[in-house]
Amino acid sequence: MPKDNRGNSYDYKSSGQNDKGSHYCSRDYGNGSNAYHYSNSDGSYYYSNSDGSKYHDDGKGGSYYSPPPASGNSTSKK
Repeated sequence: MPKDNRGNSYDYKSSGQNDKGSHYCSRDYGNGSNAYHYSNSDGSYYYSNSDGSKYHDDGKGGSYYSPPPASGNSTSKK
């Protein structure tokens, strides 16, 4: 079973590519928490992590991070 960068084990739920060249991957952590990411052909990408945090990069220098629900504030950078 693979492990993420925090040492948590997961199984791949699904992955693939659509007709526009966008890639996606979904992970199942087996404890009711899931994670997924999208990588788009325009250079943008989006992560939804198992802890509830989210990260989006628009591929043009702008990014947005939303921490896990219990930890508070969102931050954005342009």
